[in-house]
Amino acid sequence: MVVNTASGGVGLDAPEAARQILAAHGVEAMVRSPQDGDLMDILRRAVAAQPDLLIVLAGDGTARAAAELCGADGPVLAPLPGGTMNMLPRAIYGDRSWRDALEAILVDGEVRPLGGGEAEGRLFLVAAILGAPALWAPAREAVRHGRLDLAWTRARLALRRAFSGRLRYALGEGGRGKSEAIAFLCPAGSSLLADADQVMEAVVLDPAGAAEAFRLGFNAMLGDWRRDPAATSWPCRSAAVWAARGLPALLDGEPVRLSARVRIGWRPVVVRVLAPSVAG
Repeated sequence: MVVNTASGGVGLDAPEAARQILAAHGVEAMVRSPQDGDLMDILRRAVAAQPDLLIVLAGDGTARAAAELCGADGPVLAPLPGGTMNMLPRAIYGDRSWRDALEAILVDGEVRPLGGGEAEGRLFLVAAILGAPALWAPAREAVRHGRLDLAWTRARLALRRAFSGRLRYALGEGGRGKSEAIAFLCPAGSSLLADADQVMEAVVLDPAGAAEAFRLGFNAMLGDWRRDPAATSWPCRSAAVWAARGLPALLDGEPVRLSARVRIGWRPVVVRVLAPSVAG
């Protein structure tokens, strides 16, 4: 188990609390944290040791890195919620705390394959958002921390940049056009797809003017952009997205900057995860 005690949703007492929960269920585990060295080095060594299960208690970026390291044939992964947005943990464990999620999978967990998308060689297991809504991520984080003054400043900056350049898209199964932004939702992040579906949901976000752009940005700041009236969606396994310059993006909640032309593809099995039993 790798615990990032520096992450927003993890306390310094988490490693010891985790040891106690694991021991209570008769599980033999090695628990490591940043106090034991560089976090990525710890993850690499953990995967190289070929354990039956790799438990990660950290933020979204670390969870995605762990999934990439484990791969489809490596250790089973349990990404517990230890960050701010917790996109992947929330998709797997719902709104459980990390302690409740750990208890649930130790009592009645089941292994499930998890598919995901790929953008410029970077994986996403829940959602990728390319374009204007990605600019609102800093404002959203300010709201989460109660800094409404900072959120407003960042929101105005995002709105000014939103119309700086539209992007173009071509979906592999049909559909071409221009939009302010486009998102690709994996089954783990889509309310319209079942977990067994081998396809993504492509959501085109195209506000008609400044008022709609502000509403879309506001909904993005609240994490509810998917239900915005400016959003339309199609099933998709591959796509190309391009713009005049580099694209701001969010991959599973982590802000990144992608090149001006990006190919998006679907991978049926990225990693195997330990999830609570459906029957439970």
